[in-house]
Amino acid sequence: MTTASFFKFLGKLQKNLAVSIPAFMILGVLAGNFFNVSALKGLILPLTFFMVYPMMVTMDLKSLLKKTNTKLQVTTQLVNFILMPAVGYLMATTFFKDQPYLVLGILLTSLLPTSGMTISWTGMAKGNIQEAVKMTVIGLILGSVLAPFYLVFFLGTSISIPMTDIARQILIVVFLPMLAGYFTQRELIRRHGAEKFQKVYKSRFPLISTLGVLMIVFIAVALRAKILVSNPALVLQLLVPLVLIYLVNFTLSTLIGRFMFKREDAIALIYGTVMRNLSISLAIAMTAFGAQGAEAVLVISLAFVIQAQAAAWYVKLFSRFYPPKTEPSTAADGLLQVSSSK
Repeated sequence: MTTASFFKFLGKLQKNLAVSIPAFMILGVLAGNFFNVSALKGLILPLTFFMVYPMMVTMDLKSLLKKTNTKLQVTTQLVNFILMPAVGYLMATTFFKDQPYLVLGILLTSLLPTSGMTISWTGMAKGNIQEAVKMTVIGLILGSVLAPFYLVFFLGTSISIPMTDIARQILIVVFLPMLAGYFTQRELIRRHGAEKFQKVYKSRFPLISTLGVLMIVFIAVALRAKILVSNPALVLQLLVPLVLIYLVNFTLSTLIGRFMFKREDAIALIYGTVMRNLSISLAIAMTAFGAQGAEAVLVISLAFVIQAQAAAWYVKLFSRFYPPKTEPSTAADGLLQVSSSK
């Protein structure tokens, strides 16, 4: 397989995550039931780095220095770090009151906002990409810093929250890849120029991250395969609160955007709040919580399916919720119409 065909294949996997992730989950169930997959645990940390680092190579940290729409950015982060954690906790405790590690999975999907797909979907919906980039950087940094404290606040009385382990894992899977990605980006631009970086490398690195996500999902499901086979209703049980969370998130973000911002900014706000950084959530669940974290990983894996599907449908439905403004006719247009009618 050539390099070009390999990345083309990865591109198809990324564009069809709603199909790719269930396919890898099914493969995980089969592998976990027919083979001894315990050795796969050793691949979790390197795959986690492999999953996060490519996203960091394309991140524009310099965007933080550019002029910004302060009202839009503040509103976005208030939704991300006040509103959605509260919604996530309410849903989690309603459906999984006595299952703290399932609550953990729901919380992790609610606490870590924005991903590379925030920018992609904002662009596809013709939103404000520059503001979306800033939302992604700010959300990633704030989420990584605040997540351990939120987990202690919400779950500290239910399960042991390894603050030191979480902080160390966030350093390993977020800030070290961010640093390595920044220097990789600079080196690629120095060697090949900014134009080639934008046209070639910036599109390829996220595809590598997609492969990491799929492999992590495969391992997580394989390790819990026997539980899934013995309790198939568990998947449906997990899907219900996740669907409700995304439904609430899309609805609230749409209303806030509709009444507070112009169309392009509203699109950035919506995708800057509904797209969760599920890759980082997976990394924390898999590396900081050990075997118990596998239940949380199952929740996050299903969230990938819902998020990808919901984002795709919302692009198609957005114009109904937020119709583009029609340009007013100019005086010249009016004269032209009058003269033509004569």
